[in-house]
Amino acid sequence: MTEMKITTLAERPELAARLWDMQDSWPEFAQHDSLAWLLYPRMVAEFPEYVLIATDGDAVVARGFSLPFAQHAPERDGVLPAQGWDRILMWAFSDRRRGVEPDTVSAIEISVASGRQGEGLSGLMLAAMRENARARGFAEVVAPVRPSGKPAEPDTSIHEYAYRTREDGLPHDPWLRVHVRAGGVIDSVAPLSMTITGSLAQWRDWTGLPFDAPGPVHVPGALAPVRCEPEQGYAVYVEPNVWVRHRLG
Repeated sequence: MTEMKITTLAERPELAARLWDMQDSWPEFAQHDSLAWLLYPRMVAEFPEYVLIATDGDAVVARGFSLPFAQHAPERDGVLPAQGWDRILMWAFSDRRRGVEPDTVSAIEISVASGRQGEGLSGLMLAAMRENARARGFAEVVAPVRPSGKPAEPDTSIHEYAYRTREDGLPHDPWLRVHVRAGGVIDSVAPLSMTITGSLAQWRDWTGLPFDAPGPVHVPGALAPVRCEPEQGYAVYVEPNVWVRHRLG
């Protein structure tokens, strides 16, 4: 990583087309969140100063998306939403459209190239995201964290998992641990952070699973079971996340 650089897309707009060059670890079904399909291109176009990209020489090795929003608007009152990731996307673009001044930055995604995981890049990207928000005058970054160890326990309640700790008092989950070590504090759970719906045929295509029986289906990479409704012809995944607050000194 001798030549690694982390910059905003505003600083290096020529990298916009290369944001998707790297292979990441997101499961296929996660690429089909309706809001992501609609708003990711707009994040690149309208919020390039909050999009981070890491390059090592000519290779894209990590990316990070964040958005400014008005957490303390009267109708929100500083409470982080149970709808997590999806709601922040809606709030950020709604605030910009209505001319509402943002007071907080929310992380949206930090992804590391599959061949570069385990090198500490996620922590570097988080630090860069915090510093970028601080440099723009914000006092807090919040993050609807997708716990990296949760897919191994899809049936465990996110309310229990989020607050599980090791003997040293740090979170049991590796990605939550990175956030806490960086100065973050677990705030609450977002039980409805991302909702992905699809026909049974779509879920079969995304996962390779039969989706032919009613009830919960364990899908690799999912943090909770997918609910299959074969008589109705669809399945629904509701992903829980964990809200973490980063106060910026």
